[in-house]
Amino acid sequence: MSRWLQSLLSRRDVLRAGAGSAAALVGAQAVGQVPPAAAMDHTKMPPPATSPKGHGEHGGNLLVGTVDHVRNGFDPMQLLTDWDGGKVSRLPNGQTLRDYTITAQEKEIEIAPGVFFPAWTYNGRVPGPTLRCTEGDRLRITFFNHTSHPHTIHFHGVHAAEMDGVPGAGPGEIQPGASFVYEFDAEPFGCHLYHCHATSLKRHIHKGMYGAFIVDPRGGRPPAREFMMLQNAFDTNFDGANEIYAVNTVGFEFARRPIPVKKGELIRLYLINILEFDLINGFHLHANFFNYYDTGTTLEPTSRIVDTITQGQGQRGILEFRYRFTGQFMFHPHISEFTELGWMGLFNVVESANYAAALKDAGLDAAWDRRATQGSTVKGQGA
Repeated sequence: MSRWLQSLLSRRDVLRAGAGSAAALVGAQAVGQVPPAAAMDHTKMPPPATSPKGHGEHGGNLLVGTVDHVRNGFDPMQLLTDWDGGKVSRLPNGQTLRDYTITAQEKEIEIAPGVFFPAWTYNGRVPGPTLRCTEGDRLRITFFNHTSHPHTIHFHGVHAAEMDGVPGAGPGEIQPGASFVYEFDAEPFGCHLYHCHATSLKRHIHKGMYGAFIVDPRGGRPPAREFMMLQNAFDTNFDGANEIYAVNTVGFEFARRPIPVKKGELIRLYLINILEFDLINGFHLHANFFNYYDTGTTLEPTSRIVDTITQGQGQRGILEFRYRFTGQFMFHPHISEFTELGWMGLFNVVESANYAAALKDAGLDAAWDRRATQGSTVKGQGA
């Protein structure tokens, strides 16, 4: 049997498990860990996920149970709007200075009900914090390595060689217990990312060391409901192929908890692909079309009125669209295998009068709503 076929069967086996208890056993075996007792005790399992309305066939693929976001220390739904503007001050020349602190940590995370992954993280989460600033701001990122491996931070942007976060440039790899300060001006505006560039690069990326880096244009963008979606995946048995695919780390999370939006409002997605082991990823929006800004470095769309785009690893862009009708509408890559292994979600489009109830159904509050609509007005602490 070819290695490719063996890999494909391995990935399908994860899907066939179809239940939290079976998934827990798959995850535990994959990483050599014993699952928590609650994951193996059917009497303590959370209630099964329900099939989204109107999507029974796809909904039937959802794993039973829920991920413990409190134990994880992050919630994929909260990561949609969790903009980190840093601590803001002014330099003597009047330039805005934004200070951030990022710490590398080793941490076990749950990526599907009962499936645990030994991650390497920035600030204890995957993806790391979504750094947001305005073009021309001075950024100062203090990086602490609290792990047992060398790590770096490489920013997609313009900066001096010693700030590039790669072996052989500047400090190179930051050793365990050491720290370094990355400092540069934020440019160009757009939808960017950062990630560890220590060797071996593929290992550091697939273990979870990446995050979004959003640079707003000086004049901002039109008001919109904004979300950060980082497409990622996990090789749970370390065979060089992914078993779980997701947006913001947890498989099927946005199918189980559809994202509430209002009919007619402008929606803006910052979409980043950081898949390892697969050449491409993508995004398909059901029953709608969008304008696409490749890399987000222009104020005019690079593609107009499309419903599907393809991204290679490290590629990213901005999508803008509105819904004309209410209802639950699917989004996913137009790569069927990824969809069936966790990378699938729904927008719950409602009338404005029903929006508060939709927020409550998704376990969200007014603070989440404010973050979704504040857009490029984010200023950070001390502004």
